[in-house]
Amino acid sequence: MRAIIALLLLLPLTASAEGLDTGDTAWILTASALVLFMTLPGLSFFYAGLVRSKNVLSVLMQCFAIGCLASIVWLAFGYSLAFGEGNAFIGDFSKSFLSGVGKETLSGSIPEPLFFVFQMTFAIITPALMVGGFAERMKFSSVLLFSIAWLILVYLPVCHWVWGGGWLAQMGLLDFAGGTVVHITAGVGALVAALVIKNRHGYGSASMIPHNLTMTVAGAGMLWVGWYGFNGGSALTASGDAAMAILVTHISAAAGALTWAGLEWAKYGKPSVLGIVTGMVAGLGTITPASGYVGPAASLVIGITAGIVCFYATNLIKQKWKIDDSLDVFPVHGVGGILGTFLAGIFCSTELGIFSGYGFGGDNTSIGQQLGVQTIGILATLAYTAVVSFVLLKVVSMITKGIRVDHEKEVQGLDITSHEERGYNL
Repeated sequence: MRAIIALLLLLPLTASAEGLDTGDTAWILTASALVLFMTLPGLSFFYAGLVRSKNVLSVLMQCFAIGCLASIVWLAFGYSLAFGEGNAFIGDFSKSFLSGVGKETLSGSIPEPLFFVFQMTFAIITPALMVGGFAERMKFSSVLLFSIAWLILVYLPVCHWVWGGGWLAQMGLLDFAGGTVVHITAGVGALVAALVIKNRHGYGSASMIPHNLTMTVAGAGMLWVGWYGFNGGSALTASGDAAMAILVTHISAAAGALTWAGLEWAKYGKPSVLGIVTGMVAGLGTITPASGYVGPAASLVIGITAGIVCFYATNLIKQKWKIDDSLDVFPVHGVGGILGTFLAGIFCSTELGIFSGYGFGGDNTSIGQQLGVQTIGILATLAYTAVVSFVLLKVVSMITKGIRVDHEKEVQGLDITSHEERGYNL
């Protein structure tokens, strides 16, 4: 009798595993809201506080508008091209406008419309991240046209390569939540844009200091909270995988923040508020590709490494090379994504003692083999993004008759010249 009761108790679990899981669904509903919260308002506030007061609304507007446009593109054909069967390089149009997808359609253990929404929030934040590379000087029309063209020609193919069953997925690339798909693409796109559009007038002077660090810190806090959904949600289940991803995400963020602040303290005599929140973002971006494959001890090392490497990368790009990647998108997100994708290939190993992870991708059986795959993924994403971004910027410049506002409008500020509004009526 006891055996029969035990068997009956197992039946709901079996049914749940083969169909809709309400726990998984509830978690991904929450994670989707958290990732959207990262862009609107998290990233928007983080960036808006870093620009001058005359451009605060322009940054908020750009992030908001990109969120709207990316959502429509994702519905029309973006989701289908990223996750449709297609081939090794791009999906197909079989799920355009969610054709054939209804309330009862499943993707794993969750409704497919929910999987669509969760992935849409990634497609929103990635082009929005690039705003930091050309803040305060690009025409609004150029921002919109470049962002959407970039989403279609860069984000969608790379997403398919890594998460849609494409050639990098087939090789066994480890990218749990977006080291290549989100951070390398956005970082490289922002760097190319900064090089093409060139530095802001007065770059390097005291007039370039952030106008509202209080807003930036508030946005940073929202990013940290939202990243629980970004990385934890990428498990797509309410499970130990999600819990561990959240744990290692938090530890890396804390380690990155303290490391960056400590380096500033040692070098300049005082730690800055901007430094500690930038270090936090570096820790978050770097752990992202590794978050589903490493343990807590490894995440501490990854966070510390992120703080060191991204700190010096920022100084190199801004102070030595004098590149006006306005809000440090490449040295934080791009370099962080590269570093994290590489380190995932090391700390995924199950044979590193306290630093052990949860195994290799594909058929790879050693750190060396996995690092080879990780390196190919990094280089392919970097090269493809750089070339396509450059071409798109040149094409957009021809269409909009120059991607940069004129000198007078830049001096006056984009809030007034682009939107006829002011962030502050003082």
